[in-house]
Amino acid sequence: MSDKFTGRCECGALTYEFSNAPDFVANCYCKDCQRSSGGVMATYFSVAQDDFKLLSGNPRSYPYVADSGNTLERNFCSVCGARVFTDKLSGFPGQVFVMLGSLDDPESVKPPIMEIFTARRIPWTKALDVPQHRARPDADPQSTEGRMPGGCG
Repeated sequence: MSDKFTGRCECGALTYEFSNAPDFVANCYCKDCQRSSGGVMATYFSVAQDDFKLLSGNPRSYPYVADSGNTLERNFCSVCGARVFTDKLSGFPGQVFVMLGSLDDPESVKPPIMEIFTARRIPWTKALDVPQHRARPDADPQSTEGRMPGGCG
């Protein structure tokens, strides 16, 4: 069994752990990620729900309906307000999306494998040398799902 990955919010009231190294790490430039992270994009990774264990704290969740119609809950520390993870994703059942910056050792996971909702990228930010997707990469190119005005759920 591998070492545990651990993380927390800014004040340390909300802590978590998981065992399996994430395979999916992404930068998202959708308006929802920009607003909920307070940054030009959000970097998150996916962990199996049954591997993610909340060790301490009581997160405050914010239910959200993405433009795709999918639902999710963003979870913030109820003490310091830091966004830590997203769960209950109807578009990605059984997964928890964890904010990379909440890891105790963010360099312990591999770098992003893609950037999504790049149509919302702020022009002065530079693209990584990974696949770029104007919307969600799994959206049918013939449909409007996953396109503008865009949230990543």
